[in-house]
Amino acid sequence: MSLNAPRLDDRTFQDLVQEAMRRIPLYTPEWTDHNLSDPGITLLELFAWLMDIMLYRLNRVPDRHYIKFMELIGMKLREPEYAKTWVTLWLSAPQENPIEIPNATEISTTRTETEPAIIFSTDNAYTIRIAKLDYVMTSAARDSQGQSRKYVEQNMKRLTAGFEGFYIFAESPHAGDAVYFGFEEDLSYHILGLELDLDLAAGAGIDPTQPPYSWQALSSVAPVEWTNCEIDMDGTRGFNMSGLARVHLPKMVRGEIDGRRAYWVRVRLNDPQPGVPTYRRSPLVKKVGSGSWGITVPATHASLLKDEFLGRSDGTPGQKFYLQNKPVLPRLPNEQLTVRISNEEVEIWTEVPDFSGSGPEDRHYTIDSASGEVRFGPVMPQRDGTIRRYGMIPPRNSALVMRNYRYGGGAMGNVQKGALNVLKTSIPYIDRVSNRQPATGGLDQESIEDAKLRVPGYLRSLGRAVTAPDFEYLALQSVPGDIARVFALQPPNSAIGEVKVLLIPRVVNPNGYIAPEELQLDDAMVKLVRDFLDMRRLITTRLDVTSPAYYWVQTRIRLRASAHFDPERVREAVEKRLFEYLNPIIGGPRGKGWPFGRDLHVSDLIACLQTVPGIDFIRSIELFPVTWSGGKAQRGEAVQTLEIVAHGVVASQRHDITIDSD
Repeated sequence: MSLNAPRLDDRTFQDLVQEAMRRIPLYTPEWTDHNLSDPGITLLELFAWLMDIMLYRLNRVPDRHYIKFMELIGMKLREPEYAKTWVTLWLSAPQENPIEIPNATEISTTRTETEPAIIFSTDNAYTIRIAKLDYVMTSAARDSQGQSRKYVEQNMKRLTAGFEGFYIFAESPHAGDAVYFGFEEDLSYHILGLELDLDLAAGAGIDPTQPPYSWQALSSVAPVEWTNCEIDMDGTRGFNMSGLARVHLPKMVRGEIDGRRAYWVRVRLNDPQPGVPTYRRSPLVKKVGSGSWGITVPATHASLLKDEFLGRSDGTPGQKFYLQNKPVLPRLPNEQLTVRISNEEVEIWTEVPDFSGSGPEDRHYTIDSASGEVRFGPVMPQRDGTIRRYGMIPPRNSALVMRNYRYGGGAMGNVQKGALNVLKTSIPYIDRVSNRQPATGGLDQESIEDAKLRVPGYLRSLGRAVTAPDFEYLALQSVPGDIARVFALQPPNSAIGEVKVLLIPRVVNPNGYIAPEELQLDDAMVKLVRDFLDMRRLITTRLDVTSPAYYWVQTRIRLRASAHFDPERVREAVEKRLFEYLNPIIGGPRGKGWPFGRDLHVSDLIACLQTVPGIDFIRSIELFPVTWSGGKAQRGEAVQTLEIVAHGVVASQRHDITIDSD
């Protein structure tokens, strides 16, 4: 049974005739006789018949011809994209000397009888530094006279020897009390361990599984910002017994506290929360020790190969060589081809997208990422009989060596949390590895069907960013696996030629609650998009690539569940619907992300909840704007309408939903 050929263009002969006749008043308004007897109509029908034949033939073009047609217009199938994640390496114990993590350290999933191991590798070399503790300071939110915050520095020699103790918080603890640990070296993304000698049950009154404090690291000094740390383990049971406390540190900066410059980590007593008991008296620390227990580093779904020999040149133009592994990932600056003419003479050649701009003296080559083909420039006869050479030809008998390249990628790299648990590169003192977040961004090579959908946008822009849709289309093409939405606009009251491109990153679960940190743009991704657009913009255009203004909102809803419906299930359904509707990626009335610049009204919330089954009626809905400061959400006053600026979009905070029983 033969397969049905796809119809690329479903217009019929009559559709083509009608389309041409509709254009007559636009181009030739003096032509008024549109009857079939008119000779002009006969010509239109003739051209429509010819076009119908062309469409019939085009609909039967095989896939390999599509690829060649796309190459003729300068378009290629998109290369596979590699998945990315962060991998944590734990030490068996803190070491006295720094531990080096080499570049291209390989971590993989567990190989099974049916599934091969999926290999990730680190992007750079990293060092697990020594966590040398220089300062310990305590600070009460207010003293007994209610005065402003003061810092008390502890004697480090006596503290590390166990001769002198201190209260972590004020003797009568209040929200905002904190203890500060200052370190000599940058411990960004390290696992910090603090060995604390505490009075037994000194922190009486709390739930050890839900301590009322937060570990935070200084992540910015202008303005001052503290970022919450993820707790790895708490052997102190909320500062109630001696033991080891370990936390995962975020990106850190050096800052000054009370005249002391260091990389700071603090433990801050949280504001009172319902159901979370706080300390009746402050825990007493008698001794402190510190150590580095590991590091978290970025890794990609790729394997690195070095110095692969491709063959020897025969001195002819247009030579082709093939890499042993494919697909080949986008090349980094140090991933280049070398031509070894002799033991002493080695040339580094440059990869180009094509040879259209290559001259006879340019050391250029191209790589087909899908097939691994390395090609050198051809020679072409000119109209005047001369021969033009597009790029140099490697000298005869010279050795061609690919200095570095990475291969891998694809959707199979989007592994789940904890799947990367095998360290394939031997590193001393590393006890275990794991990815604490799922890997994202992996995409297979673009299919023919997807490329067909992309052709109209490519032909509209032709690789040039002029209109707002051009900027949006090209931004998506620059990093297709990492961006969920793009919006380009000229900001109000801005100078002529200024264009702002707003990026919303792809998140793991766009249907649920999206945390603020998930919407933060990666600096490397922003640079890629900016550089990609910068090469294609008009010279008079000033470009700004950034995040939109996120308007975080929270609702307080009271409603009654219908009979025979579980109230808890109704509450979960309402919360899920709000997360989906007040969503910058899949929200809004059309489910394509909250529209930029569209105000949010309470009536919008009522309308979105109409589709939730199990709601008998809604008693009240309140809408609150939410601001973030120091990693904490602060709710404002209730509003009926939340006004959104042109470059703003709505995002959802967690909601307060009450189901009445009567």
